[in-house]
Amino acid sequence: MKKMFILLALLIMPYASAEEVVIAADTAQQPAVQKPALNPLTVSQNIMFENCTKIFGVNQEKLFYLTLASISANRFNVEEIQSSHGYIIFSANRNKYLATISKIDKTNAILKITPCNNVYNFPPGIITNTFKYIDLNLTQPI
Repeated sequence: MKKMFILLALLIMPYASAEEVVIAADTAQQPAVQKPALNPLTVSQNIMFENCTKIFGVNQEKLFYLTLASISANRFNVEEIQSSHGYIIFSANRNKYLATISKIDKTNAILKITPCNNVYNFPPGIITNTFKYIDLNLTQPI
């Protein structure tokens, strides 16, 4: 009777722990999967209104064309252009934004980019990439 109990125990025990060993062996061989780091420019954040405006050392007309070129270069979709009033409505990241260009004096103009729905929780890359493009191309002829 003891022999039969021991034999039965030996037959059952390996099956109970065999799954644990196989699972442990499979997970030990697989490399750890790392999540890609999120780019802070593409994650929605609360944006201060002060960060949505910037003064550039060019006239209003040149800033308008540089803004339009920047929107196009960043592959945002232009919805509406009004050159006489100096604004561009474009869409990016499923939201619409208003880019307003205003004259300060003969040599300076200001660009303001704001969301059309007044919700200032959006990726800051929309603004920073537009401003960077304009800064890089200020000296280029139109």
